[in-house]
Amino acid sequence: MANEPTRQNPSGPIGTEVLFENEQVRVWDMQVPPGGKKAWHHHTLDYVIINVTGGKIELENVDGHSIIADDKVGGVIWKDAGEKHELRNLSGKPYRNILVELKNGK
Repeated sequence: MANEPTRQNPSGPIGTEVLFENEQVRVWDMQVPPGGKKAWHHHTLDYVIINVTGGKIELENVDGHSIIADDKVGGVIWKDAGEKHELRNLSGKPYRNILVELKNGK
């Protein structure tokens, strides 16, 4: 399919569903089934991740570099805009976080 997100065109949505949005923030629910993936996407805004379930994940960026993380329940992570990646859930259980994009950047 031509519009499917790829490494060369990381155009997928940031999360699974927008929970809230106003002029300052956009809040996403992000869920990935066991062994599933969150397709290639591009973070154009600074954001904060709040881990709901935790779990082992792999993040691969567009250059082919991967990192494996073991997110902890309740963990909070800051990320600068610009990241282009795909996330794979390496856990045997659903992976979920809440992601808050900050619209009023630096």
